[in-house]
Amino acid sequence: MTTSMASDGAQLGPDQGRPVERRALRDGVYDAILELLLEGRVKPGASLSIDALARQLGVSPTPVREAMVQLEHTGLVTRAALKGYRVAPPLSTERMSELVDARTILEVAAVHGAVPMSGAALLELKAAHSDHVLAADYVKRVRAGNDEQGWSVIRRYYTADWAFHRVILNHCGNQYLLQLAEFLSPQVHRLRQSLGHGLTDVDQAVAEHGDILEAIASGDNERAEDAMRAHLMGVRARSLAES
Repeated sequence: MTTSMASDGAQLGPDQGRPVERRALRDGVYDAILELLLEGRVKPGASLSIDALARQLGVSPTPVREAMVQLEHTGLVTRAALKGYRVAPPLSTERMSELVDARTILEVAAVHGAVPMSGAALLELKAAHSDHVLAADYVKRVRAGNDEQGWSVIRRYYTADWAFHRVILNHCGNQYLLQLAEFLSPQVHRLRQSLGHGLTDVDQAVAEHGDILEAIASGDNERAEDAMRAHLMGVRARSLAES
């Protein structure tokens, strides 16, 4: 009978690695269902069958059930007794405002911790901003050609947008702020889904990111905090205007 060696020299039996494999499977199922929700392939209020999802993903119902429990904690799905899971309804204007307020508290604190920023971190932030500009330009080219803003276009843009914010969070010196921001990330996607108008504010967002970058590069902590606060207040104003 073969055994595997743990890093501290302890021996693991052939069945003891399975919890790790199971966790990886559960995480993979979670990511697949999350993408399904964020792509908008299932509408708000639609029923989510655990058995149907398991068949679609080629897994047993157990990791799907575990993933749905996780997703319920994010607010992206809801569960009712005897009725199962459903896609959560769009965010109300009140919840949109509360979500942006929470982001503002977290990200202004992150800027406070990240400034002054090291040279290497600043180069990373500049690169992230350049990627965001390119993604925004692509959105505008698609829009100018009267093409539909499909999920791939939207995902590319929001991935670049979030990457800019994540650089600041990564260098703020507080991992709890990053973890809390990551927890809110699905809700931010839910906010975007609630609007349902595609990408309409890319120019404003790019300009506001530019202001944040300039403020951080200047080493002026108060100016950087004000720039981040102004950006997120702009996000809130535009979101509420479109809702």
